[in-house]
Amino acid sequence: MTTAAPASPSRSNRRMIMSAPRALVTTPGATLGQAVDALRIARTEWRDRQASPGRAAGVFPSRGAIERIVQLLAEALYPRRLGLQRIRPTDEDSFVAAKLSAAFTELEREVGHELGYWQAEAQAAFDVDHAGTIVRLFAGMLGEIRRSIDGDVEAAFLGDPAAGSTDEVLVCYPGAIASLHHRLAHQLHGLGAPIVARMISELANERTGIDIHPGATIGDRFFIDHGTGVVIGETAIVGSGVRLYQHVTLGARTPLADARGGPRERYARHPVVGDDVVIYAGATILGRVTIGTGATIGGNVWLLDDVPPGGVVVQPEANVLSPSAGHSLRDTLATAAV
Repeated sequence: MTTAAPASPSRSNRRMIMSAPRALVTTPGATLGQAVDALRIARTEWRDRQASPGRAAGVFPSRGAIERIVQLLAEALYPRRLGLQRIRPTDEDSFVAAKLSAAFTELEREVGHELGYWQAEAQAAFDVDHAGTIVRLFAGMLGEIRRSIDGDVEAAFLGDPAAGSTDEVLVCYPGAIASLHHRLAHQLHGLGAPIVARMISELANERTGIDIHPGATIGDRFFIDHGTGVVIGETAIVGSGVRLYQHVTLGARTPLADARGGPRERYARHPVVGDDVVIYAGATILGRVTIGTGATIGGNVWLLDDVPPGGVVVQPEANVLSPSAGHSLRDTLATAAV
């Protein structure tokens, strides 16, 4: 008598088998006290390895506070679109003043926390009013910050046929949201609050997938289309009227700690992009290379060299196979997948 081979499980049965919970593996585990002890030991080991163990443990800018500050500043910059949409014109200045007052109060406190964090390695004590001075200087830049964001929004509206209005760009477009954050962060970075600035840039990164270091210098009318995956490094310099598409990287070739070159390679380590350059999706440009004015960099290009003004850099075009060659390739791939 022939024994039938066991039937293979159906697709639904296989799903049930794969999703069935596994039995718990018994391990010695730890008590609450032991977990606390283990974390204390890990913290101590980490702090012992740091270069500045004297930094005040309880002094550091608050992420939640920085998020509130950015929201307040955005409402003050654009009271009718990012603030109260039905605000009366006669009440607009009062609304802006209230938002700025709240933002400046919190910002001075958080900058003060950052200065306290850096105090252990500063050569001299910070002035008592140092944080206040940074905030007042920053306040004096807000008019120009608003004009820079306006230019970026207009560039996006003119450059994207899908944009219905500048208001849509300001409120909805990831590039405009990242631009607003960067214009704020860049000024604070230059005024001596790099941690606060970095927190602002990371809020934009989380929201849009666009990672712009606050130290990067970016000209007027900057447009990031779509935006996800764009990375712009700390020492990058981007001219006016530049357009980037998603997944563009303006990066460095080696981490600072591993660099062996002179100051140009170690510090000015990101690209310089001239005016009116277009860089298409997926392009990676590394090192202190210069992309000349009006150049075009095609999609998925890997670039380590300078490009002259007006230059065009593209990859070879994809090949369109004949029907017979296409069938042969499909057969080869199918065989390889078995």
